Amino acid sequence: MLDLTFTAPKPKTIAGAREDWELVIGLEVHAQVASKAKLFSGASTKFGAEPNSNVAFVDAAMPGMLPVINEFCVEQAVRTGLGLKADINLFSAFDRKNYFYPDLPQGYQISQLYHPIVGEGEVLVEMGKGEARIVRIERIHLEQDAGKSVHDMDPNMSFVDLNRTGVALMEIVSRPDIRGPEEAAAYVVKIRQILRYLGTCDGNMQNGNLRADVNVSVCRPGEYEKFRENDDFGLLGTRCEIKNMNSMRFIQAAIDIEARRQIAILEDGGTILQETRLYDPDKNETRSMRSKEEAQDYRYFPCPDLLPLTITQDWVDGIAASLPELPDAKKARFISDFGMTEYDAGVLTADVANAAYFEAVAKGRDGKQAANWVINELFGRLNKDDCAIGASPVSADQLGGILDLIARGDISGKIAKDVFEIVYTEGGDPADIVESRGMKQVTDLGAIEAALDKIIADNPAQVDKARENPKLAGWFVGQVMKATGGKANPKAVNELVGKKLGG
Repeated sequence: MLDLTFTAPKPKTIAGAREDWELVIGLEVHAQVASKAKLFSGASTKFGAEPNSNVAFVDAAMPGMLPVINEFCVEQAVRTGLGLKADINLFSAFDRKNYFYPDLPQGYQISQLYHPIVGEGEVLVEMGKGEARIVRIERIHLEQDAGKSVHDMDPNMSFVDLNRTGVALMEIVSRPDIRGPEEAAAYVVKIRQILRYLGTCDGNMQNGNLRADVNVSVCRPGEYEKFRENDDFGLLGTRCEIKNMNSMRFIQAAIDIEARRQIAILEDGGTILQETRLYDPDKNETRSMRSKEEAQDYRYFPCPDLLPLTITQDWVDGIAASLPELPDAKKARFISDFGMTEYDAGVLTADVANAAYFEAVAKGRDGKQAANWVINELFGRLNKDDCAIGASPVSADQLGGILDLIARGDISGKIAKDVFEIVYTEGGDPADIVESRGMKQVTDLGAIEAALDKIIADNPAQVDKARENPKLAGWFVGQVMKATGGKANPKAVNELVGKKLGG
């Protein structure tokens, strides 16, 4: 079991403010559904295609074209809801959200307002030092993405790329349970981790496949607790939404600077206007984009082109039965089965590919040793070379082979690091490398003793010093290892040195 202390969200006070204020934050995470086809058409979702090459007639809003729901996208949304311990609604429906953008050909977005596919859930967000928060999920709904306007290709014109138009998004809406920039970033990290484990979104923020809208408000100490007791949003300050955040660092910076902006206005006697803002990382400021719309501003109404979506409990149960082991459960198992620390288990389970690699290495071997080699040697080298685990030059089988050589006593830990370096840079089978390059550990006690006897005979003064101060015996161990080219069994050397110099 994870050793976590569950605590109420801690308020984030703002340094430099004249009075005491607390932050209240809610997030809307837009996750692109991992699907080869769009939500309402068969057009490809492949990233990086030529502009306007992944566009079906319905995506381009050609007259007479009707949307057809992609069942796999619905399944992915249900899978996500189950992974977030949320209620799955057997009845849901699509609505039209009306607004104009040059890259939204229909003039409306097909979304879900009144009857979302997924209801209330929760996420465990670990904050370090054994602390964790529960962030409540309000809903998850399916919707289609808009296209992309490109403004930097011509000084006088903007261009529109409709490749993203119609791509399926899951909007994961949290309750305002987050109390600071660090918690907000940790929450998004945890959401991305769960989605990757589930295989419902790749979480690639650089490609825009995971984005967050951040709602920030400030309130007086104690008001948030009253809100939690009464669920009365009137007790909280007016919120502003910061759109399209695609970086953990920017999320934290934007929350901090927006909170400071709001506090400065309030302390000067002003009023916060509810609006949508953009974060400028170059200037480290938020600026107004538009006044914040409410549902009535979008003129929502049921989409007449799509029937309500009805699914069965048996279908949901079948999806639930196919869920993989999720990160919290995997982390607890690693701690229990392998006896590793919570920190090491967290590193190994942070990414589903990392966890799979470790388990392949640890299978049938010492789990702690496998963890040390994966984290310290492999991850350390991959980070240095800016290389992902999927492109690792050392496979799980190769690293496992190195550990097998250590376990059999064929090589020492020091030699193992040399073998790892060779495998990393040149490839090859570890056992063949050890054999062909004469790297096998010397375990012949007679040979080790002969080397030690010569060193003792050649250094009588050092022998006297070591007998007076046993800590100096390490010098002899080093000399033996040097004489044998680092191949002598370290344990055997230490035992022989102790025996020879002990009298």
